[in-house]
Amino acid sequence: MSSIDDRFPTQAVPMTGIPDTEEEPETRVAVSTRSKGGGLAWELLQTIVLTLAIFLGVRSVVQNFRVEGASMEPTLQTGQYLLISKAAYFHVEGTPLDRFVPTSHQGSTDYLFGGPQRGDVVVFRAPTQPDKDFIKRIIGLPADTILVKNGTVYVNGEPLDEPYIHFPATYTYPFDGQPRQVPDGNYFVLGDNRPNSSDSHLGWWVPVDNLVGRAWVSYWPPTDWGIVPPGSSVFAQP
Repeated sequence: MSSIDDRFPTQAVPMTGIPDTEEEPETRVAVSTRSKGGGLAWELLQTIVLTLAIFLGVRSVVQNFRVEGASMEPTLQTGQYLLISKAAYFHVEGTPLDRFVPTSHQGSTDYLFGGPQRGDVVVFRAPTQPDKDFIKRIIGLPADTILVKNGTVYVNGEPLDEPYIHFPATYTYPFDGQPRQVPDGNYFVLGDNRPNSSDSHLGWWVPVDNLVGRAWVSYWPPTDWGIVPPGSSVFAQP
């Protein structure tokens, strides 16, 4: 299990002989025999390998994280446990798979399952601290323009409807008050606790290769169990 640093800053042998009767041939299994010690060791090895394969397979699409810090309050609380969907952000540009499967495009990035959406709660490797995982909300997609003014976030000139915000921004972004465009292959993220979040308003973007996955299920504590809603493009349209 990983922790999100979110502070402010799972022998068959067919019988081939011809039967003596006219009944339909039957396929049977023969159980291979080994010495008692060797058989147990072999079965144990197979179990370990199978368990490892299942674990790695599941780990490649789902991972669990624990929230640390207050920057996503009140949406997420410190000590809360989440399942993260890595599959949500699988991208295949530049691979042979890109030719044969339908994809969704965001700039030069081709996603298998739609990719990031505005409003997604996302886990990513922090660009400023690559050894740490942050959790924030995606606000700007590639080519969006972003402006934060008087506590309101504007995307492509339209104010966002953000009912999840209880602590609005107390800053202006960018500092000169002019909208800034999100570069291709990057994302603009903010914490829900706007005044107490180390995020993109400090001047950095999140590259697509830093995205770990989208928050999917909150499973602990029991009072917070539930599906984390995915983002929606209805917040603001280009």
